[in-house]
Amino acid sequence: MAEYRPAAAGGILEHELWTPERANKALPLVRRIVEDLVMQYRRWTELVERFEGASLRSTPEHPDAEAEALAKQVQQAAREIQGFVAELNSLGVECKGYEQGLVDFPGEREGELVHYCWQRGEQTVSHWHARASGFAGRQPL
Repeated sequence: MAEYRPAAAGGILEHELWTPERANKALPLVRRIVEDLVMQYRRWTELVERFEGASLRSTPEHPDAEAEALAKQVQQAAREIQGFVAELNSLGVECKGYEQGLVDFPGEREGELVHYCWQRGEQTVSHWHARASGFAGRQPL
């Protein structure tokens, strides 16, 4: 079976290429990670919005305590998001959209390297697209 080697922080990971069948078997785990990722991303965006408002009250001479606390929460939420993405990457799955929970499973179709794609809310991995086309080129299997 062919392998792909995505660039990843800290080195190169090696994974077998996905088939739709294998991706669907992994989907319960991927779905749980993506649910956590989407929820944390929403929390992060809300925290960023609150931080931006609080930081308007802050000056170098008079830092705003709420802005400082929110900055720490924003950073923590970002670290958690990075952890979920790293967990997907460790499985050989690529996160393509935090807000909608979009992931790609690198695979092969008719001799070409493709991505089998799934997004939160879908029951199965039932679409694919050419590597260069992205979501816009999404087609049913």
